Formats: sequence, C-alpha cells, structure tokens
Amino acid sequence: MIYKNLPNIVSLLGVLPLSILFFKDGFQYLIPLIIYNNIMDDLDGILAIKLDLKSDFGAALDNVCDAVAHVIIIMALGIHYGVALSIVSLVAVTAILLRVTSRLSAPEKISAGSPTNELMRHLLLALLTAKYFEFAPEPLLIVVILLNSISMLSPFPMPYLIRALTKSATAIGFVNVALLVAWLVPIAAPAIAFCFFATHLYSLARPAASE
Repeated sequence: MIYKNLPNIVSLLGVLPLSILFFKDGFQYLIPLIIYNNIMDDLDGILAIKLDLKSDFGAALDNVCDAVAHVIIIMALGIHYGVALSIVSLVAVTAILLRVTSRLSAPEKISAGSPTNELMRHLLLALLTAKYFEFAPEPLLIVVILLNSISMLSPFPMPYLIRALTKSATAIGFVNVALLVAWLVPIAAPAIAFCFFATHLYSLARPAASE
C-alpha cells in the first residue's frame, strides 16, 4: 500500500511542513520551505513516472497539493509585507485556484509548462535578488506576482519556461540545484533569477509561437 501510494505520500509531505509559516517567526523559514516544496513537487512526478505509479487520483492530488502549498506561501508573503502586497496576493490566489480548477476539469492533461510552480520559483529568486542588492523586495514581488498571474490565466501554453523545457529527471534535478545554489551562493542569485525571468517574459511575448 505504501509503495503504490509513494508519489501521493511525497505530494502530502511537500505541503505539511508549510504549517511552520503559521507559527510566530515562521516566516524566516520561507525560502528553504519554497525550495523544499519545489523539490518534493518534482519528486512526486518523477516517482510516478519511474515507478509506473501514475494515476488520475495522483494527478488530481498533486494539483490540489500545489494549490494549497502555493496559496499558503502567497498569503504568508502578503501578511508579512503589508497591505499592497496582500491585495496583489489575493489576485495570485484567485489565479492559482482558477488554474487548478481548470486542470482538474480538463479531459486531458494540459502540457503548458508549470506557471503556478514558476510563480514560487520567481518569488524565491526575487527575494534572494532583493537581499543580494539590499533593496526592499515589495515592488519586485508585486511585479512578479502580477506577471505570473497573467501567465496562469493565459489560454496559451508556455513551453519556453525553464522547467517546461526540462523533461528528464536529471534536468529537473539541475533546476532544483540551481535554486539551492541561488540560496547558498548569494552572488549567483541575480544571474539565475535573470534566466528564469527572461524565459518567462519570452513566453509571454510569443503566445502565437506557443500554440
């Protein structure tokens, strides 16, 4: 039973530690929690494929876990950084819920990149970049949230996202390593952030080519 549900267990384990954010001073763990959630979300998909444990229930659970995790992270940011970011965070929460609902009701899996996960990676890199250059992160976070909300609601796929271009387990591993490097080696954060942001803007600017 445990073996057959291993990807589902990993999906749930990716969400549960985020409860730390509800505790006093829990926000200080936001960056490692975002990285952890991203790794676990990728890991459940890899396990489902490699162990031939894919199922409709597992896909639905993964989407629900993504929605719960991402809403928690977005709201934690909004609460921490004040009114303006809280309002923008509500826009992102709405976009996340609409995106997840559309994927749950879709007759076929939509191969359109991972815009909700991309938002989490962008928030992480925005925070790290702001920390490296020593400026208040709120304006950059607001821009990141609004741009990603647009991409989540866009009817066009976004195949140029870095994560959408990574198909093998090794390539996916490199994406997660890049996030860890951005966190542990601050000087690398701006360059890594540029790569992620540039591919996102390129995808938004070329909807016709993404059809």
